[in-house]
Amino acid sequence: MAHAPVTRRQFIQAVATTAAVAPFISVRSRTAAPVLRHASIGASGQAFSDIAAFAKHPAFDLVAVADVDLARFERVQQRFPKVRVYQDWRELLEKEHANIDSVNVSTPDHMHCLIAIEAMRRGKPVYVQKPLCNTLRETRMLAEFAKRKGLTTQMGIQVSSTRVQRYGEALVRSGIVGKIREVHTFSNKSWGDDKPLPETADFVPAPFDWDGWLGVSDVRPFRKAVYHPGEWRRRVGFGTGTLGDMGCHIYSPPYRALNLTFPIEVTAAGPAPTAESWATKAKVKLTYPGTEFTAGKTVDVWWYDGGELPPDALREPVGARFPDQGSIVVGTDGLIVLPHGSAEPFVLPESKMAQVPAIDITDRDHYAEFVDAVLGGGKQTCSASFAYAGPLTESVIIGNVAARFPGETLKFDAKALKFPGKPEADQYLTRTYRDGWKPRG
Repeated sequence: MAHAPVTRRQFIQAVATTAAVAPFISVRSRTAAPVLRHASIGASGQAFSDIAAFAKHPAFDLVAVADVDLARFERVQQRFPKVRVYQDWRELLEKEHANIDSVNVSTPDHMHCLIAIEAMRRGKPVYVQKPLCNTLRETRMLAEFAKRKGLTTQMGIQVSSTRVQRYGEALVRSGIVGKIREVHTFSNKSWGDDKPLPETADFVPAPFDWDGWLGVSDVRPFRKAVYHPGEWRRRVGFGTGTLGDMGCHIYSPPYRALNLTFPIEVTAAGPAPTAESWATKAKVKLTYPGTEFTAGKTVDVWWYDGGELPPDALREPVGARFPDQGSIVVGTDGLIVLPHGSAEPFVLPESKMAQVPAIDITDRDHYAEFVDAVLGGGKQTCSASFAYAGPLTESVIIGNVAARFPGETLKFDAKALKFPGKPEADQYLTRTYRDGWKPRG
């Protein structure tokens, strides 16, 4: 459902006329223009980007924001002078739950599950940045909890709503290159670290709540430029390396196009992560049950990052058009290249482009889709709801489990959520929690 073509200024002026009689105009109001009263967990970085994207919708109103680092509120307070700020997200949910209608969770990966569940426990629809969680069990828990609550959900794979991404999916399904034999996905990023962490501890900056940032994780010394901000992506137990950072984005087009479900086995080529950090490069093969779009009873989807690349036999036909990030979909009668980002997908050999069927697809707004779904009372489903985002995230995160056993093929039982014949791998499906910080799913 597209929102009305009205500017934000016009919308706010119209709403202002009713403010005297309706100080909190919400999605539940039957007499006033609907306003989505929203809270953000996270104030800067990706969180601010999410807030700014939501704010393009004329019905969006940012009521409250929480961030463990008080030094990171400046931009959001300049943009939204009336927003109420908190350092503890738990305090925000406790004090503001009656004043908000939805929440976005744009924090480091290790806190996604707990925060999202606590928001949903209070009946709030949630928008959670990718990856949904940083373990498979948390991901499963969050998706199942959302289903039981019947709430609107969306994962932050915003590029999946763009025309070029959806056009690429349609190309794969069109049969222009026949049935699909295999897929090779890749990223030139390297969110890992092969150096040991410094042994010394640093003073915690005064406006930063280090204990709150650790959240579910064990207590450890603060080390400058090791965890916060940003570097947490490299750290085991906090981020999910390059695969977790980019996998949900890049996997999504072929995953959705081929109608994939859960992998049945996974193999990683190494190197293995250390106790503290993810490896600087990765090569993973996931094997899925075949679908109506695949050539065989199974189909392999490969992942490469940190300098690892698909085989020469696939890169050479692409030549100078080989993207830094994306996928090569190998069919029985050609290749489809799906660049990650705004570049157009294309078919090889190039002579096949003349045979590409007419596909009429336009951009849609990933953030407005969530706002409209919440305003509509959940009558419409978001394109990256947890019903879709959960299995997609599991497919990504399972590669990080396999990375701990380089060269071994691990069978995966998705229903039981375990690795048959490899019980020592099961411990990496979940994590340990500090007292009082375990999600209650």
